[in-house]
Amino acid sequence: MFIDHAKVQITAGNGGSGAVSFRREAFVPEGGPDGGNGGRGGSIYAEVDTGMHTLMDFHYKRKYKAEDGANGQRKNMHGKSGQDLTLYLPQGTVIYEKETGKLLADLSEAKDRKLLAKGGKGGRGNATFKTSVRRAPDFATPGEFGQSFEVILELKSIADVGLVGFPNVGKSSLLARITKAKPKVADYHFTTLYPNLGVVEEIAGKSFIMADIPGIIEGAADGVGLGLDFLRHVERTRLILHVLDVSGSEGRDPIEDYEIIEGEIERFSDRLAEREQVVLLNKADLVYDRSDIQPVIDYFEAKKIPAFVTSTVTGEGISPAMAFITTKLDQIEPIEMFDEVDYYEPEAPDDNIYYTIEDDEYVVEGRPIDRLLRSTNFESYSSRIRFQNRLNKMGVYDELRQLGIQDGDTVRVAGYAFEYTE
Repeated sequence: MFIDHAKVQITAGNGGSGAVSFRREAFVPEGGPDGGNGGRGGSIYAEVDTGMHTLMDFHYKRKYKAEDGANGQRKNMHGKSGQDLTLYLPQGTVIYEKETGKLLADLSEAKDRKLLAKGGKGGRGNATFKTSVRRAPDFATPGEFGQSFEVILELKSIADVGLVGFPNVGKSSLLARITKAKPKVADYHFTTLYPNLGVVEEIAGKSFIMADIPGIIEGAADGVGLGLDFLRHVERTRLILHVLDVSGSEGRDPIEDYEIIEGEIERFSDRLAEREQVVLLNKADLVYDRSDIQPVIDYFEAKKIPAFVTSTVTGEGISPAMAFITTKLDQIEPIEMFDEVDYYEPEAPDDNIYYTIEDDEYVVEGRPIDRLLRSTNFESYSSRIRFQNRLNKMGVYDELRQLGIQDGDTVRVAGYAFEYTE
């Protein structure tokens, strides 16, 4: 099954918590703190696998989590860092952060590897809090949470030339004739349901990749038919190769078909509409009077678009067209999908502290407060003193005074209630 679009949840590993431990050995009655630090949480990376050509794996499994860091241990043993997780993706995959729609990574090169989500830092063990004044700290800090968010994966085929045209005009037959690709070929519309890639080598030592794109119909830019699937995969191509049916076997008008397809491309992307173009006037073997083709040739000459009369059945015109395209590609620079790319980095967690008054209680909330609570042992006098000092350094008491707090008022911090005293 060919899948070129997926949505997945990625979660980096949490950092391990620091340990609270004291040295205990024979003949050492008052050993100092020896709690080790927690390990770093594993991060999540995206890396190109050139053997992959679909996002099918991400269609069935939609949640990915890296390993958490291990907690610190006694004897100053630090926790093991969590193992990083690598998501292997086809070349050409573009990754967006779902909530903002901003670009996280563009895996356009065969060796691309990008960091998506950072693992959380490990917490500090109590050994790191020892000072000349605080000789036996009985507290540690927890590890930080790893980044977590949803991403959109979109596969945009890596090809030099994109074959475009209405259904059943001979695109798959052309690809099968000039490459070793084996696209499905049949006499009905939308035989091709997903892009097929093939390597064309008309001039010895020079080759290019051609993509057979699903047929386009009017309204493709709005998603009609297989429109969006077509347009997504033609975005990276350096040259657009229009395949038109000049035989009239299905009542088609090649000029009208060309103008419809060009209109859809322009509606989808102005940049895409500026790509170099070549036209194949295909199914010429079915044309009895070749003079009927001349008005179509004159139309493209007036627009200064190279046009070749071809037949995928007899091979007429195919070699000259492919040789021309090979030479033309030498003059076209690789396409940059994104101008002046500024890759989005997920926002840092909200470290603000919020104050409200509810039912005559002063409520203090926020990530820094939660983190302080998790590292406080309220059964320990020294840990409680540290808790008070940290609140003071964080400006909590100053802010409460601004709100008009008085002695004896209640302060509620993440479910814990305290009586305020000056």
